[in-house]
Amino acid sequence: MLTKFPYKSVLIICSTNTARSRIAEGYLRDFFSKKNIDIDVNSGGISSHARDGMLISMDAKLVMEEIGIKLSDTSMSIDLKKRPELIKKADLILTLTEKHIKEIHELVDIDHKEIYTIKEFGGKSGDIIDPSMKEEIFKQVRDEIIECLSEGLKNYSF
Repeated sequence: MLTKFPYKSVLIICSTNTARSRIAEGYLRDFFSKKNIDIDVNSGGISSHARDGMLISMDAKLVMEEIGIKLSDTSMSIDLKKRPELIKKADLILTLTEKHIKEIHELVDIDHKEIYTIKEFGGKSGDIIDPSMKEEIFKQVRDEIIECLSEGLKNYSF
């Protein structure tokens, strides 16, 4: 028997919040919206070069449009080093790499929070590579993110 999805707030974390985390956020928002489920889904960047206000990657927007998911034209990146409250309010934190998990632990106390890489959430191990400056792999990265999230979501009832 499947467990009911227990989370009310999901945060996806990558390096700069302009591509991978936005792809994952867009997919999850679309997934929950189609099921008429009110889950707060956000994303942010945690690396040293993350900045507030960067535009979302056009390549990320294009590969998501190919599968019928529109990423916002007005959303800007979020630097979680300046917005740690987003980490603290999330029930479930999903990262793109193991390094992001370490960076979160260095930034804030996330006592008793569930935190996984997206691959771990999907029952796999490893990181999802950063496609920046590699236009030809954006589809591959999108498909890998969606596959892992879909596999993880199969463990829950909605």
